[in-house]
Amino acid sequence: MRGGRSLAEALECDVTEWSERTGIRVERWALPATDVPSRIAQAVLTAIREALANVEAHSGAEVVSIAVTIGGSGLRMTVSDHGAGFDPGRAGGRGIARMRAAFTDVGGNLSVNSVPGEGTTVTGAVPKAR
Repeated sequence: MRGGRSLAEALECDVTEWSERTGIRVERWALPATDVPSRIAQAVLTAIREALANVEAHSGAEVVSIAVTIGGSGLRMTVSDHGAGFDPGRAGGRGIARMRAAFTDVGGNLSVNSVPGEGTTVTGAVPKAR
């Protein structure tokens, strides 16, 4: 990561600043305890920033939850809120496209699941390199 920060440190800084600016509380369920290659770390940061921008602009949620874990199968990221949600069949904005592209560029995938009136969950995964 740039500036010598780990992914966990960069995430902590980003979400703290975002939460203070927006007044939306962020629950951090898990942050990675190990180093992550910089391309993958950048993909995660891009996706989380986009997801938080969508929460701020569209969801009306008071709380958003974030988890980034690294295990035997690779990296997994989840951003979830209990806000307004949306009809997934009618959504395909630029933010979602940027999140998907960030994960695709590092060999991963990203899904967005939303239920109107219930909230949205963004999940990204990057398999462990073989």
